[in-house]
Amino acid sequence: MISAPKTVLCIHDLPCFGRAALSVITPVLAALGVQPVALPTAILSTHTGGLGTPARMSNPGYGPAALAHYQRLGLRFDCIYSGYLADANQAKLVEQAMESWPGALAVVDPVLGDHGRMYAGLSEDMIPAMRSLCAKAGLILPNTTEAALLLGEAPAETVTLESACRQAAQLTRLCPQVVVTGVPAGRSIACVGAGRDGSSFVVRTPLIPRMYHGTGDIFGAVVCGRLMQGNVPEAAVQAAAAFVADCIRATPEGADERLGVWLESALPMLAGR
Repeated sequence: MISAPKTVLCIHDLPCFGRAALSVITPVLAALGVQPVALPTAILSTHTGGLGTPARMSNPGYGPAALAHYQRLGLRFDCIYSGYLADANQAKLVEQAMESWPGALAVVDPVLGDHGRMYAGLSEDMIPAMRSLCAKAGLILPNTTEAALLLGEAPAETVTLESACRQAAQLTRLCPQVVVTGVPAGRSIACVGAGRDGSSFVVRTPLIPRMYHGTGDIFGAVVCGRLMQGNVPEAAVQAAAAFVADCIRATPEGADERLGVWLESALPMLAGR
C-alpha cells in the first residue's frame, strides 16, 4: 500500500519573478516527493535583492484565516517551515501554526541579514521576535550574521569555522538542533551543525565563487524534504549543500545573479536521486 506523502506548511514570501522563497521551495519539495502547502507572508512582484522596489500585496488577516481553514479541513502537517517575515507580528502567525500542529517538526530559517548586516527594510524588533520563534522550533538554519544577531552579538563581516562552531553550540540553548550555514572554510563553504544532545558535524562543499539570491531557500527546502524522507540532520544538510552546488553549476557563468540559479535545469537531478 502506498502511503500518503509527507506535507510541509511553508510560511514564506512569494516573489512572482526571481527564483527565491516560495518560487523555489515548492518545486524542490515536490521533486523530493513531499507535498508543499504555501502560506505567503507577502506577495511581491520580484524578490527584494537588486531588482528595484517590488510591488507588494499583503493581507494581515489572510494567514490566520488560512490556518483556521486548514484546521476545519482536518489537515495534518508533518513539518512547518518558515522563512522571511514581512514584520515582527508575522512571527505570531508561525507560532500559531506551531501551536495548532504541535506534532509537526518546526524548522525556522531566521531571515534577518547577511554579510555582517541586517537586511534593509527589517526593523530592530525583528530580532527579539525571531529569537522567540526560534526558541519554539526543533531546528533553525541561521547564517553567521543571523546567528550573531540571535546571540545578541555584533555580526562580523567575515567569520572563521571555529567561531561558527561556537555560535552553533551556543544557539542550542535556544533550539535543540542548529545548523549555521555559509561558513567560509578555505576552498570550501561549510555548514556547522550542533545538537542539544552534544552532537556536532561539519559539512563542506567545494567553494564556487558565485553568489545567487534564493540559494538559502533551496538549501532549507532540501533539508526539510530529506528530513521528511527519514534522513538524519547531517545527511539532510549534506544533500542540501550538494544540490545547491549542482544548481550553481547548472547556471551559466555571466547569468544575472539577481535572478537566482537555473533551478529548472538542476531539478531533474534532485528528483532522480
